[in-house]
Amino acid sequence: MRNLYLPFLTLFFIANIYMSCQTPQEEKASNTYAILPRPAKLEPRQGQCALNADFQVAYSGENPEWEQVAQYLASLLRPATGYEWPVGPQAAGAKAIALVDDPAITQPEAYQLSVRPDGITIRAGSPAGAFYGIQSLRQLLPPEIEASSTQSGISWAAPCVEIADEPRFAYRGMHLDVGRHFFPPEFVKRYIGLLAKHKMNRFHWHLTEDQGWRIEIKRYPKLQEIAAYRKETLVGHYSSQPRRYDGQRYGGYYTQEEVKDIVAYARSRFVTIIPEIEMPGHSLAALSAYPELGCTRGPYEAATHWGVFEDVYCTKDTTFHFLENVLAEVIALFPSHDIHIGGDECPKVRWKNCPDCQRRMQEEGLKNEHELQSYFIGRMESYLNAQGRDIIGWDEILEGGLAPNATVMSWRGTEGGIAAARQGHDVIMTPTSYCYLDYYQSMSEDEPLAIGGYLPLSQVYGYEPIPEELSPEEARHILGVQGNLWTEYIPDGPKAEYMAYPRAIALAEVAWSPKAGRDYEDFVHRLSHYSRHLDEMGVQYSNEAFGVRIATAPAEGGGVQISLSTLKEGAAIHYTLDGAAPNAQSSTYSGPISLNADGTLLAATFDDGERASPVLRQEVVAHRAVGKAISLAYPPHSDYRHLPASVLVNGLPASETRFKDGEWLAWQEQPMEATVDLGESQQLRSVSLHFFNDPGVWIHPPSAVSLSFSDDGEHFRQVENAQETISSGAGERTQIRAFTTAGARARYIRITAQPYGIIPDGVPGAGHPAWLFVGELIVR
Repeated sequence: MRNLYLPFLTLFFIANIYMSCQTPQEEKASNTYAILPRPAKLEPRQGQCALNADFQVAYSGENPEWEQVAQYLASLLRPATGYEWPVGPQAAGAKAIALVDDPAITQPEAYQLSVRPDGITIRAGSPAGAFYGIQSLRQLLPPEIEASSTQSGISWAAPCVEIADEPRFAYRGMHLDVGRHFFPPEFVKRYIGLLAKHKMNRFHWHLTEDQGWRIEIKRYPKLQEIAAYRKETLVGHYSSQPRRYDGQRYGGYYTQEEVKDIVAYARSRFVTIIPEIEMPGHSLAALSAYPELGCTRGPYEAATHWGVFEDVYCTKDTTFHFLENVLAEVIALFPSHDIHIGGDECPKVRWKNCPDCQRRMQEEGLKNEHELQSYFIGRMESYLNAQGRDIIGWDEILEGGLAPNATVMSWRGTEGGIAAARQGHDVIMTPTSYCYLDYYQSMSEDEPLAIGGYLPLSQVYGYEPIPEELSPEEARHILGVQGNLWTEYIPDGPKAEYMAYPRAIALAEVAWSPKAGRDYEDFVHRLSHYSRHLDEMGVQYSNEAFGVRIATAPAEGGGVQISLSTLKEGAAIHYTLDGAAPNAQSSTYSGPISLNADGTLLAATFDDGERASPVLRQEVVAHRAVGKAISLAYPPHSDYRHLPASVLVNGLPASETRFKDGEWLAWQEQPMEATVDLGESQQLRSVSLHFFNDPGVWIHPPSAVSLSFSDDGEHFRQVENAQETISSGAGERTQIRAFTTAGARARYIRITAQPYGIIPDGVPGAGHPAWLFVGELIVR
């Protein structure tokens, strides 16, 4: 078992300026020391260290990597400053940025950074720690330090400070799917460099998919010739009908020489690459090249759209020999101790009807196809163990029994991680609700096309990787956290950066910084200053964090009262209620806005007259249940319990297209039963409830909905003559279940929605319980 890192900071200073309630002096410090992720301990000092042409980069470690890190620091400083920055042992009397090998610092990624007027020292017990100290120093310098050419008129001064820092988690990762879309080697290195800049140390490289095979395997040349390409690609969203395609052959792969170069680059940035070769599912591209590996023998072709496909690897010996040969070449390229073998979203339809697979089950005494998948994973694990490697797999590898030495990536919520940790297995947390960076990050209509969902920066930052259900001993199996970037709707590098940043920085702080003292508002203030570094580097990133927040309350005399806010310091909020896009001349928000009828609000932040955020477009419904007390008989799924039940009656209808907009609550196996107290008996015309409907992502409307009224909150009755109507929402991805109540009177309203149940074969998510997503409960 690989444990969480243990603190070395106990005897260092106690000061920590990043507290949730900041004094003006502390706020100034937060802006001056805008370091991301937040250091464990930071003590401001008076003065600054002004770098000039007399400085050198000195190092003391005998390990050749110490010189490499020193050369790396010099290479960062030379372009923008124009100074020589000689590298070597510190000359007598010379000013220096000194990298000191300090054996007293035993935590392998820890460092101490001391900035004084006469010089800068980074102390660490390893080159990795020194590298992370450099990243903090880099952020203390003016943002122009990131420029690729000499910058004139800049004072290269860093504020004096004492920092002692170390990571909370040993595994701090980012993922990139190159199967759906191919990214050139230079971008992959840029991606790795960016995650290393924010002190992340794992790059999960998703190399094979239904839509393309992306790594050269010399023994199987058809993987490069056939599997690396698809005949065309879906245009628009998967759910759009009819589907359209671009008619253009698409693909690419990394040669083994390119892989070696990328691995070497990652090593120089102290990043371990975890390669993933998917099995037994997501294998359609490989089957297109070698159809004998499938249950039906083909013909197959690489997928041209997204989803889960029924054709998977057959469980005959030929398949295992193929995969062992593939992994032998992968192992030779990647020095990582762990190899990711996928294991997710593997339909069992072909196996159920395959004589070879049924024979395998009989020979091995397997009760069902889930145990057959466990056999598949276990056999591949045995091969990798014999080569001195361990496996990582998505949490489906728990089904049918977990392979003995496997590490689990918990993506379908936290349940898989909890179960694995309780069984003594190591876990990497990457649940969709906090770590899937391909989800929309803003509700603005200007956002580029994404797979769906809604994952704002605040939600990523608020994630706690250790489930509260685990004991301290079980929690030691939580190795860390990873952000995933799936690329169905991310065709190129600029969009990949835009979707990843700044959410990857928020996740980096979750993974690195102490849990105590975490403060989202302070994070955004630091991000506001640090964003100039990203600008200098040409990083594409979202400014959603500086957008408009909305809150509602009942207005006196009926209707809805709307409050707006932003974390963008010094910014003004301009809004409209007539459907027009806001500009600097639109109404300026100065206090709560009251609406007595349904309406549409558009708002954005402006800085010096220029729009500084996405436009918030929000429908507002002034119905009778807004702000009323609501209770739930069954709590939402654990991934949605951070949202209050009041989102169902806040007057803000949930998105017609994005099921994770913060306005949808979700259940999976239990019904949704909500009771609303209107405060007094009222005559009611209708009650309606919105449901998300997107089978492609396992979300189905309810199997049944019932409505009942009560006068005392205890005795409920069916509503006489209530008529139910079912209709589609404006975006065709929602369903509205409305009841006309013929003027019946009630104080309490109870509405119950039964989940769809198990998803049938032939539909994405087959065999799993469907999700039930519930939106605004509107009472007229």
